[in-house]
Amino acid sequence: RQQEIEEKLIEEETARRVEELVAKRVEEELEKRKDEIEREVLRRVEEAKRIMEKQLLEELERQRQAELAAQKAREEEERAKREELERILEENNRKIAEAQAKLAEEQLKIVEEQRKIHEERMKLEQERQRQQKEEQKIILGKGKSRPKLSFSLKSQD
Repeated sequence: RQQEIEEKLIEEETARRVEELVAKRVEEELEKRKDEIEREVLRRVEEAKRIMEKQLLEELERQRQAELAAQKAREEEERAKREELERILEENNRKIAEAQAKLAEEQLKIVEEQRKIHEERMKLEQERQRQQKEEQKIILGKGKSRPKLSFSLKSQD
């Protein structure tokens, strides 16, 4: 009976020691793996951080490209507007020049017409004066403009 109790005590002591040993071994493994796990976590965090930085840089580059494209589009639109305004201005200047040329031509025609009318008046005035002189000559009998009348006194017997 004593021997059974001793065996039982030894068995319990062995079980307790095995349990302690297993617990200690598990703890050591966990401690050993803890460093490994921490390293793995750090590695994954660094990798995730690199990926996020890369994505952020790509997003910033896309935004920069979009901003550049928008700015280029605005500049192109402004250039097109400026060219359109310059074209309109040139067209208006051309029309003004044509209108001025036409006006000058019309003024020249008017001056020419006035000159012709003046010349016509002068000719008419000269002709009128010439006719008036002719009439005066005829009236005054100058320059053999009318036949001489001979008057003679004849007596009638």
